[in-house]
Formats: sequence, C-alpha cells, structure tokens
Amino acid sequence: METTIINKFGKMAGWNSVTVNMMSRDVEGITAVKYDDTVKKENVYGAGKYPVGRGEGNYEAKASLSILKEEIDTLQLALPPTMRIQDIAPFDITVQYEYSNGRILTDRIRNCEFTERSIDVKNGDGSISREYNLICSHIEWNTI
Repeated sequence: METTIINKFGKMAGWNSVTVNMMSRDVEGITAVKYDDTVKKENVYGAGKYPVGRGEGNYEAKASLSILKEEIDTLQLALPPTMRIQDIAPFDITVQYEYSNGRILTDRIRNCEFTERSIDVKNGDGSISREYNLICSHIEWNTI
C-alpha cells in the first residue's frame, strides 16, 4: 500500500519557528518582522518591437519590525540619557527559521538603523505595539 503524503514539506514555518536577533540578543517583544529587496530592471529597446537587452538599476533593501513598547523601553533604558534610538550605530538583524527536521534557514539584514520613534495607543488596546521602519544596506538571504 502506498502512503499518501499530505504535506511533502513537513511542518511548515510559522511565527513560532522564527527567532529574531538584534544587538546580540534574541528579541522577545516583537510581533512582526518584514524585509525585502529589489533591483530595478527594465527592457532596453532598439530596432524592432522586441527588447534587445535588459538594463539594471540600483539595489534597494527595506526592513521593519513591529515591537512592543516594553521592548523599545528596554532598548531606550540601555542608552545614555537623551540619546534616541535613531542615534544607535548601524547593527545587523539575524532572522532564523527553524524547521521540524532540524534545518535552520538564516537571513541577515545588514547595517540597520531606526529612522523614527513614536507611540500609537488608543482606548481598548491590551498591548502597545508599533511598526518601526529601518534603513538597511542589504539583505543576505540564506546565509550561515
């Protein structure tokens, strides 16, 4: 009798399999991580109606973290008085995805800096979380 495999990938990666490390510590007060990179590409035309080549523009990486207020407060308290989180020197963020077979996939977001700090809280909120946009230089996908 042949066994039917319902999910050939095994246990799928989910939020509970993600670890985010920044500034030499695993961040627990994080509710989301988002990152992407793009390279602008365009067709180059010459004679005729079809492209004769392809041009490539600049590389751009983007990242953001949704962080609980308590985590930001802890970060702020570790800084000298009057220093803002936007003044922190560039740092790397490591995001790891752990799979049930023991495999770990690691991405590294390089040279990150906070660009803003704000609070957004309203009646009925049981916790305070805010998305912080980061500036970064590049992303290393599936790195060691």
